[in-house]
Amino acid sequence: MNFKNKIVWITGASSGIGEALVYELNQQGAKLIISSRKAESLYKVKQGCKKNLLDIHVLPLDLEQKPFLFSKADEAFKIYGRIDILINAGGISQRSEAVETESTVEEKIMDTNFWGTVNLSKALLPKMIDQGNGHLVVLSSLVGKFGTQYRSTYSASKHALHGYFDSLRCEVYDKGITVSIICPGFVKTNVSINSVTANGGKYGMMDTNQENGISASECATKILEAVDAKKEEVLIGGKEKYGVFIKRFFPKYFSKMIRKRKVI
Repeated sequence: MNFKNKIVWITGASSGIGEALVYELNQQGAKLIISSRKAESLYKVKQGCKKNLLDIHVLPLDLEQKPFLFSKADEAFKIYGRIDILINAGGISQRSEAVETESTVEEKIMDTNFWGTVNLSKALLPKMIDQGNGHLVVLSSLVGKFGTQYRSTYSASKHALHGYFDSLRCEVYDKGITVSIICPGFVKTNVSINSVTANGGKYGMMDTNQENGISASECATKILEAVDAKKEEVLIGGKEKYGVFIKRFFPKYFSKMIRKRKVI
């Protein structure tokens, strides 16, 4: 992989997969802009990097705050005068049944996961087209390919990303823009702990599947391999990723199987 001197903007950089991407890209000599809602956590991540800290710029943002994302993109672009890669790693997950989940919680998930990613990418896209190249990386999920219980709106937000960015890829393929959709399965992060429940509270527990998932650093390495190879879509994880193929070729069997699976 060759990311030396590449200018990479990462959202969701204060924890989990986003944080692991920061460390790996720093090791490879990339110039970074790191974003999330938590400025204090971002500075801790910056201090955890091993190489030139002057090449890491902290830019707090909240993906749910749609009106401010275009100005944040302008601010990010001015730091280095260009951005080569935008990695949309920010988002929130869900642990609640659809019938019990408040509509305001569903809107929050969609605003953060879907509209936040779309609006930030759209804000940056004209600048990438003007510079003649750019790479949009979207972190979806295996549940962006199929749904499971307790993830209705989260799954919907990820399905929506596939539809949007598959379409966008068709529109910008001749403008020097690459679009990669990354679909991780179970990764050992705090994503389940920070998931929202039916009324918007924190779930506060580590899922068994998450606990036994691959490490965030291993996931980050696989993501960057896919980005370096300019892959359109990649599945990352253990045996759970084969669910995508079972769903495609044996949908009735998959439906029966997934109903019986423990997903929390």
